[in-house]
Amino acid sequence: MAKYLVIVESPAKVKTIKKFLGSNYEVLASNGHVRDLPKSQLGVDVENDYEPKYITIRGKGDVLAKLRKEAKKAEKVYLATDPDREGEAISWHLANVLKLEDKKVNRISFNEITKNAVKASLKEAREIDIDLVDAQQTRRILDRMVGYRISPVLWAKVKRGLSAGRVQSVALKLICDREEEINAFIAKEYWTLDASVKADKNKKTFVAKFYGDAKGRIDINSKEEIEKIVKSVEGKEFIVSEVKSGERIKNAPLPFITSTLQQEASKQLNFSTQKTMRIAQQLYEGVDIAGHGTIGVITYLRTDSVRIADEAEASAKEYIGSVYGEEYLAKSERSTKKSEKKIQDAHEAIRPTDIALTPQAVKDSLSRDQYRLYQLIWKRFVASRMAGAVYSTTNVKFKTGDYIFTCAGSKVKFDGYMSVYVEEEEKQESDSGFANLEVGSKLIVESLEENQHFTQAPAHYTEASLVKALEELGIGRPSTYAPTITTILARHYIIKENKNLFVTELGEVVNKLMNRAFPVIVDVEFTANLESLLDKVGEGTINWKTVVSNFYPDLDEAVKNAEKELEAVEIHDEETDEICESCGRNMVIKYGPHGKFLACPGFPECRNTKPYLEKVGVKCPTCDGEVILRKTKKGRKYYGCSNYPECEFMSWQKPSGKNCPECGKALLEKGVKLVCIDEQCGYVEDKK
Repeated sequence: MAKYLVIVESPAKVKTIKKFLGSNYEVLASNGHVRDLPKSQLGVDVENDYEPKYITIRGKGDVLAKLRKEAKKAEKVYLATDPDREGEAISWHLANVLKLEDKKVNRISFNEITKNAVKASLKEAREIDIDLVDAQQTRRILDRMVGYRISPVLWAKVKRGLSAGRVQSVALKLICDREEEINAFIAKEYWTLDASVKADKNKKTFVAKFYGDAKGRIDINSKEEIEKIVKSVEGKEFIVSEVKSGERIKNAPLPFITSTLQQEASKQLNFSTQKTMRIAQQLYEGVDIAGHGTIGVITYLRTDSVRIADEAEASAKEYIGSVYGEEYLAKSERSTKKSEKKIQDAHEAIRPTDIALTPQAVKDSLSRDQYRLYQLIWKRFVASRMAGAVYSTTNVKFKTGDYIFTCAGSKVKFDGYMSVYVEEEEKQESDSGFANLEVGSKLIVESLEENQHFTQAPAHYTEASLVKALEELGIGRPSTYAPTITTILARHYIIKENKNLFVTELGEVVNKLMNRAFPVIVDVEFTANLESLLDKVGEGTINWKTVVSNFYPDLDEAVKNAEKELEAVEIHDEETDEICESCGRNMVIKYGPHGKFLACPGFPECRNTKPYLEKVGVKCPTCDGEVILRKTKKGRKYYGCSNYPECEFMSWQKPSGKNCPECGKALLEKGVKLVCIDEQCGYVEDKK
C-alpha cells in the first residue's frame, strides 16, 4: 500500500511521474485549479480589508473526494504543482481544501520531468511560499476587479455582453494605436541608383549602390534628382577610392524563454502562441520515447530566465566538444542585460532535458508538430552554448565624377553556432567579385539601374511582434502572453489574417470607451508598474493588500464617473429607412458579435435581421454607386461600392469624395491628410 501521495496538476504527468517513483507512491492529478472566486459576484469583500471569497470550482467534487481519501491514508502528501506563482497558489488551495496538517504539507517543484529531477525534489521538500501565493492572489483579484466592475459599463454602452480585462485592454490599445498609425501614414517617394560593375571582362559582376558625395550621404527624393545624378555619372570611370577589410563576430543567440520561443515558433513554424504553448506543455509533461519510456523532453515552458543549470551546461559542453570539436565551444559565459525577475529566476531557460536526445533520435516517437517544436528548442539550446560565427567583411568606396558609390559584403570565415541554428535573417551574403580590389583600380560599368520606392507604413502587429512588444513594455508575464491574445481574438475585438492582427469594429468601440472612461487602466506605464509591484509581492517586500487597497478606490471612482457620463450619451437603436419585409416596421441598427446589423424592432414577435450596409455619404469613384462600409469575412473594415459585384472598387481608407487635381483619381482620407489612391501619383493635401 502506498505510503506517500504526490499531487500534480495535469493527468498527463501522472503516468510519467508514477513510473519514476515506484509502488510506495500514489500519484494523482488535481486537474488544474480546485478553488476560485465565484462567477456570480465580485468575490472580494471591499468593505472588509479586501478578503477574497473562494469557492470550490463546479465539477471538482469527485476529484477532491478522491484526493481527500488518499491524503488521509498517506504518511506524507507532496504537492507537486507547476514551479511558478500559479502552481504555488494551486498547492496552497489544495492544502486548504484537503485540510492538510502542517506535517503533511510538503511542497516540491521540478523544472523538468525526469527521474533525477523528480527524485531530487523529494529530498528538497519545503513549505508553501506564501509570498508567491500572495503575488498570484493579487493578480487574480486585480483582474477580477477590472473585469467585474468595468464589464457592466461596456454592456450598458454597447448593449451587449462584452467584457474588459486588465492586460488584454492594454494589448487591444496597442493594436488600435498601431492601426491608427498605419491609417495616418503617408508614403514618401524615394529613389535608389545601382551600378552593375566588374573589375575586368573575366570577373563576376557585382552591384555598387549610390551613396552620395564627399560631404556625405545624399537622399534622392524625385525622378528629376536621380536623372541629374545619372547624367553626371554616365560614361564616367568607377575608380576604387577606399577598401576596408575586417572581421565581425556574431554572437550565438540566448536559449529560449517563453516570449522568444513564441516569436520564433510563429516566424519559423507558423504556430500561434496558443499552439506553441500547448505543444510545449506536451513535451514538458511527458511523451513516450522509444527506448526511454514516458519522459519530459523539455524543461518548464513558462520562464523569463536565460539561466542554465550547471549539469546541463556540462552536458552541452561535452556534446559540442565531441560532435563539433573544441573550437566550437563558447569561450566565455554569456551575460544578458535583461533584469531577471526573482519569481522566474528559480527556473531555467527552455532547453531539452537530455541533450543526447537529438531531434533525429526522437523523431519517430513524436507527432510532426511536436518534432518541429522540439527540434527548434534543441537547436537553439545547443547553439546558445557554442562559439560565435566569424565573418570576414569588405567595404569598398568608388568615386565617379563628383559622386561616391559603395558596396559591402561578408562571408563566413568560421560558422560557429550557425552550423546548428540559422535564423532567416542570417542568410549569408557573398562578397565574391570585389574582395580583391585595390585602391586605384578602375571598373567596367555595365549598366545603371534607377528604382523608385515608397516608404512603408509600420507593420501590423502579428502574434509574435505583439508578444515582443508586451515583453519589452513589461506588460504581463510568460504565463499571460498566449491567454491574452487568445481572449481578444475570441471576443472578436481583433481578427487574424495571414498572421497580421487587425482591429474589428467591435474592438474599436471597446477601445474608444476604455480610453475615454478608464484611461489609467489602459495606460501602458501604469500596467507595467503594476506588474513590477506584483513581483515585489512575490519577493515579500510589499504586502498584497497594500497593492489592492491603492488600486481599488481609483477604479471604483472611475467606474462611478463613467456610469454617470455614459448614461447621458446612451446609444438608442437608430431607426433606418429600411423596411422589414416580414412586418412592415422600420428596421433599426443593432450591435452583434461581428459589428452592426439591421434588426426588426418587433423582436421577439418578428425576428427578421439582415446585414447593415453603412453608406459613408460619398459616390463611388469608378461608377454611379454609393461607397459603403463593408467588412471582410473575419470582420476587418474596408470601403466598397454598393453596386458590387458589377463594380469592384475597394479601399482600406475612406474615399473623401474629392478627385486628385493632378491625375483625376480619388483622394483618400489618411489621418489629417488627403492622398491620391494612386501611389505613383503621390499627390497629398491637407484635409480641410
